[in-house]
Amino acid sequence: MRFVRNFGLHQPDRTPCGQPLPVSEAHALAELARDGRLRQVELGRRLRLQKSTVSRLVTNLTARGWVRRSGADDDGRGVTLELTDAGVQAAARQAEARSDRFAALLARVPEDRRATVVQALQTLAEVTDEPL
Repeated sequence: MRFVRNFGLHQPDRTPCGQPLPVSEAHALAELARDGRLRQVELGRRLRLQKSTVSRLVTNLTARGWVRRSGADDDGRGVTLELTDAGVQAAARQAEARSDRFAALLARVPEDRRATVVQALQTLAEVTDEPL
């Protein structure tokens, strides 16, 4: 619990890297920046969010001018998402802040233990890929 609090994971309206953006929106930006275009249902699957939650999230990102919605080419009911130019810039700022935060944290770990910490974090990420 101390790690969660100290790292800021309990603050849903701020990213752990200190950006004034809801964590779910930051994750959505990262997914869209990585893949370019995504179906809304796929974004929800990746973020493990309910359909209604994803819809609100996308509405917020659209209102910020960061995401563009369009109908899916192969499905009249499907929605495709992609970042606008402003969204690409916002995603880049988030990625830079995230990288800076992790680099600063890792620099505080004794050098002879860094590889072990990184490996442990990678293992935790792998074992949490599937829900419990």
